Amino acid sequence: MNENIIREISSELNITTFQVENALKLIAEGNTIPFIARYRKEATNALDEEELRKINEYYEYEVNLLKRKNDVIRLIDEKDMLTKEIEESIMKAKKLVEVEDIYLPYKEKKKTKATEAIKNGLESLAKIIMSLPSSFDEESILKFLNVNVKTKEDAIQGAKYIIAEWISDNASYRKWIRSYYFKNGTVTSLLKKGAIDENKVYEMYYEFNEAVKYIKPHRVLAINRGENEKVLTVKIEVNNDEIISYLEKNIIKKDSPTSIYIIDAIKDSYKRLISPSIEREIRSQLTLQSEDKSIEVFGENLKNLLLIAPMKDKIVMGFDPAFRTGCKLAIIDSTSKVLKIDVIYPHEPKNEWEKSKDKLKELIKTYNVDIISIGNGTASRESEKLVSEVVNEVKTCKYAIVNEAGASVYSASELAIKEFPNLQVEQRSAISIARRIQDPLNELVKIDPKSIGVGQYQHDVSQKKLTESLDFVVTKCVNNVGININTASASILKYISGLTKPAIDKIINYRESFGKIKSREELKKKKLVNDKIYEQSIGFMRIVDGTNPLDKTNIHVESYDKTIKLLSYLNFTIDDIGSKDLINSLESINTNNISKELNIDIYTFNDIIDSLKSPTRDYRDDFQTPILKSNILTLENLNVGMKLEGTVRNVVDFGAFIDIGLHNDGLVHISKISNKFVKHPSDVLSVGDIVTCYVYEINKDKDKVSLSLIEPN
Repeated sequence: MNENIIREISSELNITTFQVENALKLIAEGNTIPFIARYRKEATNALDEEELRKINEYYEYEVNLLKRKNDVIRLIDEKDMLTKEIEESIMKAKKLVEVEDIYLPYKEKKKTKATEAIKNGLESLAKIIMSLPSSFDEESILKFLNVNVKTKEDAIQGAKYIIAEWISDNASYRKWIRSYYFKNGTVTSLLKKGAIDENKVYEMYYEFNEAVKYIKPHRVLAINRGENEKVLTVKIEVNNDEIISYLEKNIIKKDSPTSIYIIDAIKDSYKRLISPSIEREIRSQLTLQSEDKSIEVFGENLKNLLLIAPMKDKIVMGFDPAFRTGCKLAIIDSTSKVLKIDVIYPHEPKNEWEKSKDKLKELIKTYNVDIISIGNGTASRESEKLVSEVVNEVKTCKYAIVNEAGASVYSASELAIKEFPNLQVEQRSAISIARRIQDPLNELVKIDPKSIGVGQYQHDVSQKKLTESLDFVVTKCVNNVGININTASASILKYISGLTKPAIDKIINYRESFGKIKSREELKKKKLVNDKIYEQSIGFMRIVDGTNPLDKTNIHVESYDKTIKLLSYLNFTIDDIGSKDLINSLESINTNNISKELNIDIYTFNDIIDSLKSPTRDYRDDFQTPILKSNILTLENLNVGMKLEGTVRNVVDFGAFIDIGLHNDGLVHISKISNKFVKHPSDVLSVGDIVTCYVYEINKDKDKVSLSLIEPN
C-alpha cells in the first residue's frame, strides 16, 4: 500500500491512517464491506459502509492517478524531453486533468494547422516572433519561404498557428483559464431556432442563465437533456476580453515589432483551441458532479423506501387498478402466501360498482383482510373511491396507497413467471402490490432499482455508476436487516454479503429437497458454502426456529464462545436470550469493565448485548409504516391553509413530492420546507416520512397542489 495515498485519504476523509490502512487491508483480503462494517469494528474503529466505500474508491482513484503520472513521465522521457521540474510538476498534480495539461505539449498530435506549419519549416520563425526581438523586417521572413510557403503572409500565418498551439498547450495558462471559467462563467441556454417543445417541458430554460459556481445539479441535467433533444442551445459565457488580456500580459513582456503577430495568435488560440476545450471540460465536470448528486439522491430515496417498516402479521389484499380489463385482486396471508386471486369490474365499460363492492366485502370477511393495498397507477383515483366506500361500511380494515413503480417490470420477469407460472401479468402485479406493504424490502429487491421510480433524471446519468450505487444501497439495506434463510428468495439472497450464485442455488435446492435448514452450522456441514463464504455471510442469515437460539440473532458464529462466556458470567444460558431477567441484568452491568475482564473488544461486546436484549429485532422498526386510510380526499375538499398528513414519495433537488391522498402528489418546494435555510431537501425529508403539511396553492386547471411544511400564521 502506498503510504502517501493513505495519508491523503486520511486527511480528505478526516479519519486516522490506522483506520484507512486496516480498511484497505481487510478489503484486499477479500472481506466484503458489509462484513467489515458489522464484524470488524475493532479493526476500523467502527467505520460504516459509506466510509469504507469512500476509502476504497478514493484509493483506487489515487492508484490509477499515480499509474497515469508514471506513464506520462515515461512517455515524456522516451522523447528525451523530461526534466526534473516537469517530473516534480506531474508528481505534485492532484487531479488527472492537471497531469494531462502538463502532458499536452509532448503528446503525439493528429494533423493540425500547427503541425502542418512545423512540417513546412516555420517553427524557427515562430520562435523568433515569440522571442520579441527589437527588430523584425522583411528579410527575417523571406528565408522561410519555400515550395509550400509561397508568401510572407503564409509564413506569418503558419508561425501564428504554431504559437497559438504553444499557448493552448501551456498547462499554467489552461489552469488559470479553467479556474476563471468556474469562478466567473455563466451557463446560458436559449430556445433553439425552429425547435418544438410541444409540452413546454423546458420553458424555464428558453432564456436562462446561472453562474457556473452556483448552478444546481438538476438544472444541469435538465439543460443537457434539452440540448440533446435539440430544443435548447447551451453555452458558457465569460468575459473573453479579460482572459485575452491575462494571456497578453503573461506572454508579451516587452515592446517588439512581433507583438502584433503574438496578439493575433493569442486571440486565435483562445477562440479556436482553448475556449472550446475549456468549455467542454467545465460542462463535462458539471455533468459529472450533477450525475453524482442525482445518483446520491436516488440512493438515499431508495434506501428509505426499502426500509419502510413492514406491516407484520397482517392479511393484505393487493388491488391493481384498471379500467377496461378490470381491477385484479390478490389476497396474501401473514407469510406472503397467496390465498386468493380475483377480479372486479367497477369502472367503464362494465361499471359494476355495487357488484364490485359486494365482492370486496365478501373477500374481506372470508379472509379477514386487515389492509387493502392500492397501486397508484391508472384508475387508482377511481378505485380508491370504491375501496373507501367499502372500508367505511365494513369497519374492519383500512387501506393504503402504495407506489407501484416497477410492479409491471417484476410481473413480466422470468422470476415472476417462475414463481407464479399459471397467473397473468396483472395478477402477479396485484400480488406484488400486496407484498410491498407487508414487507417492502423483500418485494422490492426483485425489481431493478432503476425501475422503482424514486430518482431524478435517472436516465440522464451514467447507467453503470447508477447501477453500482443502487446495488450498494440495496446490499447495505439487506445486510442491515438480515434475512430468514428458510424463507428468503434467490432475489434477496444475492444481496447477502459474500454469497455467490452457486451457493445460493445449493441453499435453495437443499431447502426444496430436505425442508428447513435447522442451524447456521448446517450450511457448512452440508457443504452448501465454503469457509470464506460462510465467514462473510453467516452473520446476516437468521434461523428463526432452529436448534441454536443464537442463530436467530445477528451475532456472528465466531463470537458464539464470547457470547456464552458473557451469559455464563451473568449466570444465564442461551435459552434466556430475550428474557426480561437477562435484559435487566445486561442493562445494569458496567460494559467497559466486563468487556476488559472477559477480553472482548468493546464494539463486539456492545453488539452482543444488543442482540441478547432483542434477538429478533428488525432494523426497520425504527422507520415509519404507511398511512392507513378510511376515507378519500379530492381537490374540491381542499382550501389554502388546510392542515393535512402526507407521506413523502420522492425527494429531489428542488423539493419533495408528498402523497396527501390525491391522484397526483403535491409538491413542497425547498423554500417551503422550513423557516431555516435548507441546503438540500434530503437534509430534512426522507422517502417514507409521514409529515404534517399545509395547502399553499391549488391549481385546478393543472390538477396540481403546492404544499408547505411551514405552519401558516
